Amino acid sequence: ICIPFFLFSQTQLREKVHIQSPIFHIVYNEKLQQPMLIEYTVTCIDGKASRAGIDFYKVDSVVTSDAADYANNLYDKGHMVPAADFNCSPITLKQTFSYLNCALQDQYLNRGPWKLLEAQERVIVKEQGPIDVKIIVEFSDLSKVLPTGATVPIAFKKIITVQKTKKTYQYYFKNEKPSTTDYTKYEIH
Repeated sequence: ICIPFFLFSQTQLREKVHIQSPIFHIVYNEKLQQPMLIEYTVTCIDGKASRAGIDFYKVDSVVTSDAADYANNLYDKGHMVPAADFNCSPITLKQTFSYLNCALQDQYLNRGPWKLLEAQERVIVKEQGPIDVKIIVEFSDLSKVLPTGATVPIAFKKIITVQKTKKTYQYYFKNEKPSTTDYTKYEIH
C-alpha cells in the first residue's frame, strides 16, 4: 500500500526504517529525513556505466529528503553509497541515486576528502579484493533543521573492512568545510 506524503504527521514518521536493496542496507530516519546507517560491499572498480541523465528519485514507501532540501544552501546531495562504486551496470548505478542514499553533506567535504576517500576505496578493492563499508551518520540536539524539514547531520563515521585480511580503516568527518582535503588526516584508531 502506498501512503501519500501528505497523510503523514510528525508523530507518524518512523525513526528507523530498514531498507535492503540489492546493493546496500540503510537505516533511514523519516523524522530527520536522512539516513542514519549505511552498509555496502564494494567489488566494482572499473565500471563504465554513465550517470548522464540520472537524477535523484524518491521512494514512495519512505518519507525522505527531496530536491528542495538541497536548493540554495551549501549542502550537497552526498552519496553515502558512491555512484562510482556501482557503475558496473546502469541498474546498480541508478540505485545509488535514491534519496534514501544521500545526506545533507557540506559541499567542500563531499567534493574534497570524502570524494578522495571514496576513490581510495576502489584502490583498496583493486589491490586487496572486496571491502565492506559502514557509515554512521551522526546527529545531535544541536543539529540544524532546514526550513524544508530535513535535519543536517553533524558528522560522518566511515568504517572500511577488507574482506580477505579483516584489516579495518576508520575515518571521522565533521559535517563542515574541511581544513584539508587529505582524507588520511581524518583517520581514527
